[in-house]
Amino acid sequence: MKEKAPVSRKKILQVTALLVSIYGIVFIVSLCLGPTRISLLKTLGSFFFSGTPGPAVSDSPETAILFSIRLPRVLFASLVGASLSLAGAAFQTLLRNPLADPYILGISGGSATGAIIAIATGLSALPFGVPALAFLGAVVTIFLVFAIGRTDSNVLLLAGVIVNAFFSAVILFFLSISRSADLHSMAFWLMGDLGLATNRELLLVCLSLAAGFVILYYHARPLNLLATGEETAIHLGVSVEKTKVLLFLAGSLITAVAVSFSGIIGFVGLVIPHMMRLVFGADHRLLFPATALFGAAYLMAADTAARVLVPSTELPVGVITALCGAPYFIWLLRRKGGV
Repeated sequence: MKEKAPVSRKKILQVTALLVSIYGIVFIVSLCLGPTRISLLKTLGSFFFSGTPGPAVSDSPETAILFSIRLPRVLFASLVGASLSLAGAAFQTLLRNPLADPYILGISGGSATGAIIAIATGLSALPFGVPALAFLGAVVTIFLVFAIGRTDSNVLLLAGVIVNAFFSAVILFFLSISRSADLHSMAFWLMGDLGLATNRELLLVCLSLAAGFVILYYHARPLNLLATGEETAIHLGVSVEKTKVLLFLAGSLITAVAVSFSGIIGFVGLVIPHMMRLVFGADHRLLFPATALFGAAYLMAADTAARVLVPSTELPVGVITALCGAPYFIWLLRRKGGV
């Protein structure tokens, strides 16, 4: 069987340029909007005419808000959105199922459980304590899901739901024994909280995303072949089992690091990769950058909506992504099932 002709480099560059433009527009709008509105001119002026940005050079409250609070949050939202979307694109191909994503497979829940255990036991004080246990939780989740579901993708999804339910019970247990002062913040974090980003979190998520993207993009051709079937991929020289293990670990790593700092944000890894496949096709040389860029823009927009929809309060971003993603999931489920 012949391998499908890949998309041209020109198309990859054109689509990437388009999505970078969309990302830039959403980025600027997200900086402008919030409980305190900052004008577009002030936002652009702060970036291009104020020298080195930061609180030390702030000459107005708006500039301080922009660089101390809003800019780290918007950058964090974009990194988390890109991470979850990229992992979802990989999982959907590896399982050959458009319903697969880190949230539905239980990987986000396993990562959050590891992070909660680290926080509850004091291991969060150790260097990389939270992301390390989150990654361990993600790996344990993958092991359990495959132990239950074997190789059938539909059974794997059901196994993910079962494992997710178990981890939800573990999380509720730790919430129930937490001090009342911690309960609200932990519950809010579990529904997706992007407001706690520091330079350390930004750096860790950025590094894990960069490493995961390089690994996944390097395997774009094997993934293209896997999408046509494992027998075809083996015939064309792909080491299927080794590739699947490596890419599952790469997807779990970027999911775990993102979730360990942002909490559980559902449906991003389901909706964005599927939309990008519908629009731009299934060639992973184009799909991966498109998914990462649009996922980043999507979560920035969702977080902005969470900050401005209800006056004088802030919604967890997971509420917005669930409101958008759940109807899409139902449509996709009915479409896949032919009902």
